[in-house]
Amino acid sequence: MHRYRSHTCGALRASDIGQDVRLSGWVHRIRDHGGVLFIDLRDHYGLSQALADPDSPAFKQVEKLHAEWVIRIDGKVRRRPGGTENAELPTGEVEIYINEIEVLGPAGDLPMPVFGDQEYPEEIRLKYRFLDLRRDRLHRNIMMRGAVIDSIRRRMKEQGFFEFQTPILTASSPEGARDYLVPSRIHPGKFYALPQAPQQFKQLIMVSGFDRYFQIAPCFRDEDARADRSPGEFYQLDLEMSFVTQQDVFDAVEPVIKGVFDEFANGKAVTQKFPLIPYAEALRKYGSDKPDLRNPIEMQNVSEIFRGSGFKVFARILENPKAEVWAIPAPGGGSRAFCDRMNSWAIGEGQPGLGYIFFQAEGGAVLGRGPVANNVGAEKTEALRKQLGVKEGDAVFFVAGEPATFVKFAGPARTKVGEELKLIAKDKFELCWIVDFPMFEWNEEDKKVDFSHNPFSMPNMEVDEFLKLDPAADRDKLLGIKAIQYDIVCNGVELSSGAIRNHRPDVMKKAFAIAGYDESVLEAKFGGMLRALSLGAPPHGGIAPGIDRIVMLLCGEENLREVVLFPMNQRAEDLLMGAPSEVTPKQLRELHIRLNLPVKA
Repeated sequence: MHRYRSHTCGALRASDIGQDVRLSGWVHRIRDHGGVLFIDLRDHYGLSQALADPDSPAFKQVEKLHAEWVIRIDGKVRRRPGGTENAELPTGEVEIYINEIEVLGPAGDLPMPVFGDQEYPEEIRLKYRFLDLRRDRLHRNIMMRGAVIDSIRRRMKEQGFFEFQTPILTASSPEGARDYLVPSRIHPGKFYALPQAPQQFKQLIMVSGFDRYFQIAPCFRDEDARADRSPGEFYQLDLEMSFVTQQDVFDAVEPVIKGVFDEFANGKAVTQKFPLIPYAEALRKYGSDKPDLRNPIEMQNVSEIFRGSGFKVFARILENPKAEVWAIPAPGGGSRAFCDRMNSWAIGEGQPGLGYIFFQAEGGAVLGRGPVANNVGAEKTEALRKQLGVKEGDAVFFVAGEPATFVKFAGPARTKVGEELKLIAKDKFELCWIVDFPMFEWNEEDKKVDFSHNPFSMPNMEVDEFLKLDPAADRDKLLGIKAIQYDIVCNGVELSSGAIRNHRPDVMKKAFAIAGYDESVLEAKFGGMLRALSLGAPPHGGIAPGIDRIVMLLCGEENLREVVLFPMNQRAEDLLMGAPSEVTPKQLRELHIRLNLPVKA
């Protein structure tokens, strides 16, 4: 028999009854049932029940065991007594009568239990991550992560993509988040940077004549943590394609993403054909370029209802030609108590309040109630009700001002209404493409045209027409240019951004000139890329869906920490390994570095 096991803890079935077996694993829990000691023995593969009674030669050893000790047991498989079977366990029909026990690894007092799923402070969970990962939910999440990556890799290869690895030590990038810098010992005073993404390398792969690239790429960014963004490092499905339009990218990527969600959705519905939603429409309807389409609420512009109306607050706001009034329908929210609660929430968010109308039946008619309805009058209130399609028992909330400013509140207000009224369909994965991002925007502070999103995307217009633009005379036209950029969004979470790249040096120089950058600046910061593009670059484009976020959604988690093996805390610290840490003076001398630390207060 093998030194440690003849079977795993998840392998035994009724067909093994009568066999002598050997199992090794962790003591999940111990139960004393009237002098008979039961052990739930756990390994990576599952759980088996073992027992010892006073007649067992191992009984005294079992009495000394504690949770999370690693042990080996020898014993005979037998059927569980009638009525004690556990249908929830694959091994639930059988148990092992213990003849012999060997302690392989005793455990001290546990800082947190493994049995059960109770919450513990982040500091304890991360410092003892190896214990946290023994817990069933996290263990399953990490195995799900591996299965998702396997599925993605298989689907990408089926689509004709070839996997390449790009450098980890590279040059510092002047754009995006802060770089993590790595000092060079043999080049004093110079630094490598860990890649924020393989963006330039994957474009260079296309320029090199390869056609379809992908990798499960590690990315490093020195930025603050959020629930849907890990500090330090994350992984993405990085891909690029040559000789493609935006639609070609959609046609290649959508089946991969949809297929992965279909495979691991666990019964939840998955969007079968991703809708294309223009950026401006997403902001107007949902108040976000990352809309959660499980929420059925769509906002509408109702400015004409209030223009010159008896509701003076909105009427005065609309005297500004840039101002609008948007309505947020609230199906089923038609009570004063709910409306007052939403108004209090808005005040807590730093707003002056949240105007509302709620609709009730009276005398065979549906009438609007509340201060806004009283001031705007019955006729306009009815016109509003018909425009929005609301009915008895519904409510409408209003936001007013310049949309570019209030949209940051309108989107969360739509989400809050949906959550409070339980309108969000939790049993779906709603995916979509966000398209037609503006290429430029007006920088009010610097009084200049600036890039809106990705400066390296192709403008969605004819090249010759773009090159003829006059930055001084064509400002309004410039601000109307759309870039060939696109995002995938699922349930309100941005999974990825992508674009058809600017592969023409003349177009790139023109784009940067429009945004006020001298050609010498472009040459200094992106000279290598410019040289590559000037020596025969194909039209190309790609995207980079976030692996961590995909797995987070599929596991039903709300924090990336729950699907990453060894995450950092919110302050970018690895509490398990003690990173970042101080280094020795010798190490600093070898790197020609002298510390200039901030003075402690």
